[in-house]
Amino acid sequence: MTTTDPLVSLCIPARYGSSRFPGKPLALLAGKPLIQHVYEAVQQSSHIGQIMVITDQEVIEEGVKNFGGEVCLVKEACRTGTDRVAKVVSQLQYDVIVNFQADEIPQHPELLDDLILPFVSSRAGMGTLKRQLHRTQDLANPSIVKVVTDALGQALYFSRSPIPCWRDGVPSGINCIAYMHLGVYIFRKTELLRFAALPTGHLEDAEKLEQLRALEHGLPMMVWETAHESIRIDTPEDIMTAEGLLSKNSYEQREPIQRVENR
Repeated sequence: MTTTDPLVSLCIPARYGSSRFPGKPLALLAGKPLIQHVYEAVQQSSHIGQIMVITDQEVIEEGVKNFGGEVCLVKEACRTGTDRVAKVVSQLQYDVIVNFQADEIPQHPELLDDLILPFVSSRAGMGTLKRQLHRTQDLANPSIVKVVTDALGQALYFSRSPIPCWRDGVPSGINCIAYMHLGVYIFRKTELLRFAALPTGHLEDAEKLEQLRALEHGLPMMVWETAHESIRIDTPEDIMTAEGLLSKNSYEQREPIQRVENR
C-alpha cells in the first residue's frame, strides 16, 4: 500500500444476544474481555486508520470505553452485523470499510493485509477471505461456512453444507480443493449502502448467511485467500482452548500501532 492508497475504517459489530453464548463479547479470556482481544489484534495492521466497535447494548459500550476503544451504540434492530455497520457509515472516516467479527481474533496482522491490499488495488465493490480446510470432518460441520469461487476468485456460493459435494466420496487429502469462509468483509462505502438497502434473500434466510444476499441479488463478491490463522469463539467451551492458543500469540507482547489521523 502506497501513501496514495486509502486507509480503512474497521468496524466490529458486537451484539450482546447470542443463542449459544449470551454476552460473548464481554466473556473474559486470559483476564480481558473477548472484544478487547479482537480490538487489540486488529490494531496491529498498519493499514487501519479507524477502529470502531458498533454495539446494541450499553454494557458493551461501557466495556469498550473501559479499555479506551472507540464505540458507537446503535439500539435500532438490525438484520445482521453488516446492516449495523451501515447504520453508522456517516461516522466512518474512510471510503474503504472492513466489517470484522467480534468473536474472531486474528493471530497475525497479515490476515487483514491479505484482504485489504488486493481489494484497494482492484475495482471490486466488496470482498472477503477464505482459508484452506485441512480436516475432512470440518466439511460437515455447519458452524464452518464453506465457499466456492470461479477461476477469477469471484464467489459462486457460500454454504453450511459441504461444497463442493464429491459424488464418489471426499478424496484423500482435501487441501487446495475445499475452503472455509472467514466472516470478514470489505466494502466501498457506496457498495455497503447498496448491500444494506437490499431485501433479505431466500438463500440468506435459509442458510442464515448474510453474504448470500449479495449473490442472490447479483452483486459480485471477490474472495481472496489467506493462510493466516485466527481464533474463533463460538461457545463457552472455546474459551479454554483459546487461552492456550493466546499464550503463543505474539499480540500479547506487542504495543498497538499508532493510529493514523484522518487526512
